[in-house]
Parts: sequence; structure tokens; C-alpha cells
Amino acid sequence: MSFDNMAAPVALIQGASRGLGLEFCRHILKNKALASVIATCRNPDGAAELRGLSGQHPGRVTILSLDVNREEDIRGAAERVKESFGRLDLVVNAAAMLHPSGKGETSLRDVSAQGIVSTLTTNTVGPLVMAKYFAPLLQKGSGGFGQQPADKAKQHSGIIVNITAKVGSIGDNGLGGWYSYRMSKAALNMATRNLSIELGRGRPKVVCVSLHPGTVNTDLSRPYHRNVPKDKLFSAEHSVNCLMNIINALSVQKTGKAYNWDGSELPW
Repeated sequence: MSFDNMAAPVALIQGASRGLGLEFCRHILKNKALASVIATCRNPDGAAELRGLSGQHPGRVTILSLDVNREEDIRGAAERVKESFGRLDLVVNAAAMLHPSGKGETSLRDVSAQGIVSTLTTNTVGPLVMAKYFAPLLQKGSGGFGQQPADKAKQHSGIIVNITAKVGSIGDNGLGGWYSYRMSKAALNMATRNLSIELGRGRPKVVCVSLHPGTVNTDLSRPYHRNVPKDKLFSAEHSVNCLMNIINALSVQKTGKAYNWDGSELPW
């Protein structure tokens, strides 16, 4: 399979109604000529900004209802994408939750089984089930994102990006706390690594990475903004610009790793 004559790229952004997901849609539509964007969210009717973005780019945006906690939603969305496009070049799993309470646990007293299960379901299980159903479409992709080497055996057909967090790095954890969120992102990183091995065997190959966006001015991090220096609190636009620079430079040689927003490798 060769990607020398690439068709217009197709990207799917999971969790696209706000925050990073919405900004990924904006960036790709603005900077990737002719690209089609499939934007998924739980409640398209309530996603006014996303629907407005779709109106600004007629024919280039497909909005699908998808709750990442529901496997039947993911399966159904994959079937619709297969029918309409037949392939994908990029999947970004952007939806995430800090904790059902809106705040991370500061001690064992705050830990609850329900909180852990809910957080891991959204942050870890959801992206992995997304990969299950959308990997076959990525394997049929045109390799429209990232860098393709001349050696066809080392080319990729698609890319999976899981949005992780630095607090999910076991090697970087010196403060503790945030049990559910840290665990969910550490487990997501393991899922990324596993996916990179399975989807990197044979051909076509799918690149799989985890990306840390920095501390971004979104609803998820808002309760903690007062503790973040102003120059370290990123807008969604700035963060996505940085992450897209990384995505645009990805290749098979860079699969199976976690990267900071600045392109440096993040320890597991």
C-alpha cells in the first residue's frame, strides 16, 4: 500500500463540543486544505459552537452523537463513518473528566469506587474502545497526517492520538493525590503502548501516541487555575497549535510514546 497519491484527509475528533476537541476541529479546518472533520460529542443539539463551526465550513464537517462511555454509540458511529467515508487518517480522543465531583482526590478519604470507575470509564476505557472500532478505518487511511518516509514499508495509514496528562506519568509523580485521574491517564498510556505494538505489526501501520497538552484553560482545569503561573496556563488554541505540530511530524519511528506539548518525550 502506497500513500504517494493521498486523498483529502479525514480526521475524527472525539469530544468535540468544547475545549481541546473543538479547537482541534477549528485548527484542522483552517490549516488542512480540503480535510473533512468528523466531530463527535454526547449532545450535538447543545453544541452551539460546534454547529456554528460546521456552518462556516459547508460540506466539511460531520457531527455525530457519541457518548464515549457507551460502546453501542462508538460502534454505531464507526458504522456511519465507514458508510460515509470508508477510511480515516486521524483519530483524536479528547474527551476527559477530572472526577465526577469536579475535583481530584487529595487523600484516601476522598476516594470512592464509583469515582474511580467513572473516571476510568471516560478517560481509559472509552479511548480503547474507540480504537477497537475505528482502527480498521485507520488501516484504510491515506496517511494524510504526519510524515511519510520514502521507504513504503515504514509508512503509516493513520494516527491515533490519546490526550493524556503529565500527572499520569508514574516517573514524574512526586506529589501524589488525584488518584482517579492519575490512574486513568497512566492506564491510558499503557493502552497507547499496547495499541502501538498491535497496530504497528505488518502493513498498513497505525501510529499511536499519547500527548500532554499542558495546563489548558478549560472546564476540567478551572478549579486549579489560581495555582498556575499565567505563562503556564495555555489557551486551547495555543495548546492545539503545539500538539498539531507534533502530530504533523509523527511517523512510525515515533509511535508508542508519550510527548509533552513542547515535543519532548514524557516518561511513563
